[in-house]
Amino acid sequence: MAQKATIYKVELSVSDMDRHYYETHKLTVAKHPSETDGRMMLRILAFALNADEQLEMTKGLSTDDEPDIWEKSLSGELNRWITLGLPSEKIFRQSCGKAKSVIIYTYGGNPADMWWSKIKNSTTRFDNLMVVNLAQSESKQLAELAGRTMQMQVNIQEGDVMVSIGDSIVYVNPVELKAAKH
Repeated sequence: MAQKATIYKVELSVSDMDRHYYETHKLTVAKHPSETDGRMMLRILAFALNADEQLEMTKGLSTDDEPDIWEKSLSGELNRWITLGLPSEKIFRQSCGKAKSVIIYTYGGNPADMWWSKIKNSTTRFDNLMVVNLAQSESKQLAELAGRTMQMQVNIQEGDVMVSIGDSIVYVNPVELKAAKH
């Protein structure tokens, strides 16, 4: 029998001083049986880093042709395609053709570094692609804070990110490997 996704309820308060965005989002996050707590927490963090009223979680891991998070315009066009992991060149090439903006968040330490060194030259022609690396140690710290119901506060200022859940705080330093050219 197939395992079912575990449902997490997250009240996510975002204070992004860099973009002047201050909102609280009530998220229902389905954690796929094969997904780790660390990856799920990074999905929530990626949502916070790009928070917008049109942004939404997708089916993610259970669907090959959807990103983890997307933002669609009111007329249905894909404005942002946000994915986590180490996608193949074919996948990010297709994503860049589908959406105005594509963001890949890599994580996992050495495998992510090896993926980037192998793929970075093939990313240069995609002006709408941004690649950001999240440190493995930060992912592990966030995983330890995962709970079925969470009140999560994310503060962003000058690129520095502070995530707090309860009395615990994790500082995250997203490293931009490739910037999008708009």
